[in-house]
Amino acid sequence: MNDWVFLFPGQGSQYVGMGIEFYETYSEVRELFSHASDILEMDVAKLCFEGPEDVLVLTQNVQPAITVVNLACFTVLQLHEIYPVAAAGHSLGEYSALYSAGVLSLKDVLTLVRWRGTLMQEAAEQEPGAMAAVMDLEGDKLQEICRLCDVEIANINSPEQTILTGRVEPIRKAIAMSDEAGAKKCVQLNVSGPWHSRCMSRAREKFEPIVRGCKFYDPQIPVINNIDAKPLQSAAELPGKLVEQICGSVLWRQSMEKFVADGHTHFVEVGPKKVLRGLMRRINRNAKVQNVEDTASLASFLQANQ
Repeated sequence: MNDWVFLFPGQGSQYVGMGIEFYETYSEVRELFSHASDILEMDVAKLCFEGPEDVLVLTQNVQPAITVVNLACFTVLQLHEIYPVAAAGHSLGEYSALYSAGVLSLKDVLTLVRWRGTLMQEAAEQEPGAMAAVMDLEGDKLQEICRLCDVEIANINSPEQTILTGRVEPIRKAIAMSDEAGAKKCVQLNVSGPWHSRCMSRAREKFEPIVRGCKFYDPQIPVINNIDAKPLQSAAELPGKLVEQICGSVLWRQSMEKFVADGHTHFVEVGPKKVLRGLMRRINRNAKVQNVEDTASLASFLQANQ
């Protein structure tokens, strides 16, 4: 059996019906959903399986919903005796990675993502903004556009894809300038706020005491964190990293390159959709990447790794 790095998706990977097959198949997953519903004081199964879409996508709902589905997929892999040797999560997904590494209890991880979603949505309503994906534009040109337009880099997802974040008009200006500078494609994203920008400062300030009120444990496996693309060393540094991540850039490309540099070759996306699987293929074509989100993808994963 290969040594697997677990990658956990974040906001944007949701869809109505996510997790339902594992819920119907495994009593352990039903127990997880039940426990999560008690902690969150919301019907997580109904939200994930029935939506409706416009309710599921609300930031305060979708962050705990995706997290529970990520953890359901993680639970199923454990039941099949597949365990991570290292982990990372994309933005919100970082909380699932921390759970997989034994850093946070279920209660604390769900409490954190519920508050995170609620506070980020509040901040977005107080200081509206937008995000844009820019494809195939040199880093130096992109940095200059950010400076001229007063926008920020939210995510460095792959060598080809960078996400910009900021207020609405500056983002539109940045899209126009990126087009003029020769970007292959620029598109404004369908998101409800300027995530990973200084517009989230209010959320970061309110979130910090909540984070520091949780109990953190030293990671049992390496977790590459979003903020500096380095392995987390101890419980003591974790609260600061999670607080900083609210406004800071997600260095996903650098995180994946760090795994590869450390000799990791096999990755599995643990959660809904295949976003991170697609990004990994753009970052390193030699990496073996699979995903597990339902019974079909699980069967394919297990068959390929007998």
